[in-house]
Amino acid sequence: METGKNGDKKKSYLLLIVSVVLFIISLAITIYAHGHSYKDSAVTSAQLSEVRGLLKEIDAGEAAGDVEALKARQTELSDLKLSQERPYSYGLTALFMSLLLVAKGLYNALVGTVKTQEDIKRLAMAGLMAALCYIGFAVFKIDIPVGPGKTAFHFGNVFCVLAALLLGGFWGGLAGAIGMTIGDLTTAYVTSAPKTFLLKLCIGLIVGLVAHTLFKLSRTHSKKYITGVTILACVCGMGFNMVADPLVGYFYKMYLLGIPQELSAALAKMATVTTAVNAVVAVIAASIFYLALRPALRKANLFIQVTPEKTDMD
Repeated sequence: METGKNGDKKKSYLLLIVSVVLFIISLAITIYAHGHSYKDSAVTSAQLSEVRGLLKEIDAGEAAGDVEALKARQTELSDLKLSQERPYSYGLTALFMSLLLVAKGLYNALVGTVKTQEDIKRLAMAGLMAALCYIGFAVFKIDIPVGPGKTAFHFGNVFCVLAALLLGGFWGGLAGAIGMTIGDLTTAYVTSAPKTFLLKLCIGLIVGLVAHTLFKLSRTHSKKYITGVTILACVCGMGFNMVADPLVGYFYKMYLLGIPQELSAALAKMATVTTAVNAVVAVIAASIFYLALRPALRKANLFIQVTPEKTDMD
């Protein structure tokens, strides 16, 4: 047992054991779902594309048919496709989450952790930010259909970045990842959930790295310094997302979802546009929110001191 600055640093193996079990279960579910329900969704997707194509021909006057019956069939196929895709997406999401828990479990087992009263405040605020990330994506969004898939303009990234500024990279990234992943899993974006979890966690880690590890944002600084670092951290996080979202999405759709290369490329190009717009909105809004909330949270004694203030030992 090692003694930390705020108490005893205790090593624990419980999280590691639980996370390894979760990893094995989620891996089995993912493999099984891919070979069964997700494979069936490819057939359903082809049928759905045929119905959509016929509806377009009817609208253009190039074909005749019962529009109402075709629209009912389109809705039926869309619901069926979504239900067939869910098990595979759930399995992949659980797989990514379990890998994160394995890493945390290894840290707890090898290094140990120190529990403080600040952790309770951080956990409560992380839950609030996760809820805001979900609302920002699930409620405040504009869907854009692209072939059999979708992309969207939304406000989820605003709260993902804000969470990292307020809570630090790990907790902020985790709040963003969980909130927006739930948003995917409960909407038509279910197949994007595993990718969302990974990318939003990375956004939080990058924003936290720049804001708190490099520039110690939570310490006392001048207003000019705080403003500059806040904007810089937001730009770094969203700059990463602008590059990673289309790129990771392209390979994710091709190799994990089995979408043809040409369609994956088209989806990636469209995602580049929406990601860029979302990034600009996130940088502006998250910066404004943080700069407004920081003094109010300090006054209410709710501000999270991610990096302790300087002492004579620093």
